[in-house]
Amino acid sequence: MGMVKQAKYTVGQVVRHRFYPFRGVIFDIDPEFDNTEEWWLSIPEDVRPHKEQPYYHLLAENSETEYIAYVSEQNLLPDESGQPLRHPQLTELFTEDENGGYRALFLQSH
Repeated sequence: MGMVKQAKYTVGQVVRHRFYPFRGVIFDIDPEFDNTEEWWLSIPEDVRPHKEQPYYHLLAENSETEYIAYVSEQNLLPDESGQPLRHPQLTELFTEDENGGYRALFLQSH
């Protein structure tokens, strides 16, 4: 059994895709790939990420629409634009803090 890598990003963090023009807030993290083989094989081989890394569930958006995305850690970067998100499910899962960040309503603070 391989070592599970520590996730680089956290729930509530706003990130953007390294190559494609979308950004979003993380609402869940898989320690390694946990989607279907069909989904993974649908990614072009020359850009297909490896499975042994964290994968992130995002409330994602681009200039045209909002959706749910599943993205490998290697394809994410922090979003430092400071622009608010408009995803319609955002207020169901998060509250905005005093600094404009997102705090998950479904996680308890310790």
